[in-house]
Amino acid sequence: MDVNSGVRVPLIDEADATGRLAELYERAKKVTSLDFVPDMFRLVSSKPELLETMLAGYNGVFNHGNLPRQTRELISAWTSKVNQCPYCVGTHNFFLQVFGGTEELAHAIEAADSPDDLPVDERTRVLLRLVTKLSRSAYRITDEDWQVALDAGWTTDDLLEAFFCAALFNFITRLVDGLGLGTTVTRSRISQQELPDDSSSAAPAAGD
Repeated sequence: MDVNSGVRVPLIDEADATGRLAELYERAKKVTSLDFVPDMFRLVSSKPELLETMLAGYNGVFNHGNLPRQTRELISAWTSKVNQCPYCVGTHNFFLQVFGGTEELAHAIEAADSPDDLPVDERTRVLLRLVTKLSRSAYRITDEDWQVALDAGWTTDDLLEAFFCAALFNFITRLVDGLGLGTTVTRSRISQQELPDDSSSAAPAAGD
């Protein structure tokens, strides 16, 4: 077993994975289109049933649905910023750029205090304001908030996907930070990868 300094649970190395865990590691690489298993998944490697659940959530959010992948990565990066998890911000800023987001937007996410600080259109700001409220005080979301998003041009299906994506990252950032990964390793391995020359046509999924 490989235990990173400061991480509170065992991280099983790919070379040491056997049986069901080895199968799930292969699925993780397929879901993410990466040639390694992201450490976020390895946080639950000692409990394969939990890893299976996480992979199902990731696959549903990033490889299916109506929202453009760039929008889903924007929600993931912004929710990570709201939750003050630079580890996850770096990961999903990387994927945001892979799927067409600008370097300017990625840098703005790192520095911004609210969606109003981001170089995006008003329709996108409306969506990000809503998922920010979901992250900080979901019980305060009103029918009026929902209607504002509908009036901005988002569909009910769009909003359901956006809420699920943001809710997933509220979970992920807490897992990453609570178990010591995001607080001891401030940059994920993914964030340190080189961007493809033609990022908008690249096809990796996501992972931390």
